[in-house]
Amino acid sequence: MVDQRELGLDALVDVLKAAGEPTRMRLLALLGAGDLTVTDLTEILGQSQPRISRHLKLLAEVELVDRYQEGAWAYFRLRQEGSRVSLVRAMLASATSDDAVLSRDASRLVTLKKARAEKAQAYFSRNAAGWDELRRLHVSERDVETALRDMVGDGPVESLLDLGTGTGRILQLFEGLYRRGIGIDASRDMLAVARSNLDRAGITKASIRHGDIFNLPLDGQVFDLVTIHQVLHFLDQPEAAIAEAARMLTPGGRLVIIDFAPHGLEHLRDEHAHARLGFSHQAMTDWLAKAGLQLEKTTDLSPEGTDGGKLTVTIWLARDQRAVEESEAPHQRMQAGGL
Repeated sequence: MVDQRELGLDALVDVLKAAGEPTRMRLLALLGAGDLTVTDLTEILGQSQPRISRHLKLLAEVELVDRYQEGAWAYFRLRQEGSRVSLVRAMLASATSDDAVLSRDASRLVTLKKARAEKAQAYFSRNAAGWDELRRLHVSERDVETALRDMVGDGPVESLLDLGTGTGRILQLFEGLYRRGIGIDASRDMLAVARSNLDRAGITKASIRHGDIFNLPLDGQVFDLVTIHQVLHFLDQPEAAIAEAARMLTPGGRLVIIDFAPHGLEHLRDEHAHARLGFSHQAMTDWLAKAGLQLEKTTDLSPEGTDGGKLTVTIWLARDQRAVEESEAPHQRMQAGGL
């Protein structure tokens, strides 16, 4: 429901003026589905870049869209919260589902995202056998794994889920901790490599499955540890993958994300299919909070020397808050009752 009490007359008119134009309404509908660049929007709408940029500027001025820079690219998205955005979402929801223009835009968006996914998939397939070697081009893998083990600790893990398992390295690294492990990946070539590696290591308590990180073929609230190792920078919507990972956690379960800190190595987009040039602590904290997780620990691992071809790796550990909230509830009820 739109909270119009927070919108004065001037603000209400500003929102209606900004949204009350066909192209800008189409932009709002597209940006509500995820992060897109001006180039993406130009391709979908079939309009010039200056025209699209001008419309985006107007939408940003009335606080309907957010803009953030990643290297040479600028991404736009519909703001997540606020009365202005609530009003826009209500307007979009009232649009007929079979509107020809909006349906065509949505179809083109699906095509664009499919092309991106196929590009990343092709990269994984081409490099399945040498993926571990590519990781070593960045910060030392040994240092990353040592820091990761220290952060997770030695406590037993009932069930581990590794998303984007790749070669299955995380399942091997934590083999002594978990009772049951599952690795999920979208690349069948990667799955073949992971299965071979687990067989070679004699690990039988972990299984490998094909699946979509945005729509996992698993029941929710089953895993007490979920890992996402060097996967999010390939995704257009990393926050959606985080939300799906959070859905997998048991109350009080932990999510560990390993990925790159913000950087400016543009060639990684074309040469290695990176959709994102790293992630800031603020962005990750916001995404985790939105998924119902509390960030507990962070570690930055910077490369040695001054080699500009290496990247800083960051490890984020967050915990599902439901167990904490449930344990505090009886105490809060007692206080409310004056006991």
